[in-house]
Amino acid sequence: MKRVIVGLSGGVDSSVAAYLLKEEGYEVIGLFTKNWHDDSVTISDECPWLEDSHDAMMVAEKLGIPFQTIDLSGPYKERIVDYMFNEYKNGRTPNPDVLCNREIKFDVFLKIAMDLGADYVATGHYCRKESTQKENGPVYRLLSGVDRNKDQSYFLCQLSQEQLSKSLFPIGHLTKPEVREIATKLNLVTAEKKDSQGLCFIGKVRLPDFLQQKLKPIKGSIIEIPDDSVKYSGSEKTFNDKEKELAFLSSKIDYDLTDGIKVGEHQGAHFFTIGQRKGLAVGGTPEPLFVIDTDVETNTIYTGQGKNHPGLYRKALYVKGPEEHWIREDLQVSEGASMGVMARIRYRQPLQAATLYKTFHGLYVEFEELQSAITPGQFVAWYKDDELIGSGVIS
Repeated sequence: MKRVIVGLSGGVDSSVAAYLLKEEGYEVIGLFTKNWHDDSVTISDECPWLEDSHDAMMVAEKLGIPFQTIDLSGPYKERIVDYMFNEYKNGRTPNPDVLCNREIKFDVFLKIAMDLGADYVATGHYCRKESTQKENGPVYRLLSGVDRNKDQSYFLCQLSQEQLSKSLFPIGHLTKPEVREIATKLNLVTAEKKDSQGLCFIGKVRLPDFLQQKLKPIKGSIIEIPDDSVKYSGSEKTFNDKEKELAFLSSKIDYDLTDGIKVGEHQGAHFFTIGQRKGLAVGGTPEPLFVIDTDVETNTIYTGQGKNHPGLYRKALYVKGPEEHWIREDLQVSEGASMGVMARIRYRQPLQAATLYKTFHGLYVEFEELQSAITPGQFVAWYKDDELIGSGVIS
């Protein structure tokens, strides 16, 4: 009998995942991970991890499977939290959920599971895994979840063949209502539980409070850039070299204090991200202000009015060589070549038609349509049909 260790999070998805595996004849063990000790930054007074671990234990009891809690707050702080602080400090916006899967669930947690004699780990992600046989052995494919509303393949965009080979996603062929229905029939305590929001594993966190533990508030200017600024007049340029064109299309516009007018003040450029609308506390503009750029060196936020402001849009992005990742290594684009794909730059964004161009230094992703709020530090993921084949950190 194959042994599977399920990451029981105290939510409905992992509960049903554990049940389905047991039904399939696996020996199932539930493991809850505690990843955070500091309750001073969580929004509600209730302690989310205590409640979640209790719910996970109740589910394990109901399903008749062994259960234990492990503390991963050490590696979590080191690999996720410190990385996040560092990225924000440098004016980039990290994605903790993608990192959490790569570094914690499918690395630290996976190794613990293997030490406990497991053949696989399983999670309640809405995605599917298939394998095809190639001459060098099996190749694993990561496919979108059947429920288009809940597809979570994006969060797993940094997984490797090795990690996929040891992973199971039991609910990927189901929709969320079907998962809740199973949980209700089984009378599981998690059946009606709301989906958790917030940082992966930590619970509901006020991000500015969380960041302020290390990044001190510093007053700076909010500058509004007019939408007819000369900064946007270079878009008609012609190029005789594709790589030069891509470098131009993917490059950030360098703004200066003199390019616009000061409309307010903020508490630190590192607390803001491109495309952000809330938290600027500037009123009186005909259309709401959106962050179009942040400069942590000068501690300045540049904004533009309305969601159609040209400062929000770019046609291409760049991924540095070391930050390019292929789940399907056998499909990797070779230098000088290109590949048509569907891509997304954030979770839940509808897939966009794009072309990958591989250069000596890295990879360009050029979209057919202009994209709003391409954000450094976030992940771009690219797909062939239903399959996520690679990803990279937007530079």
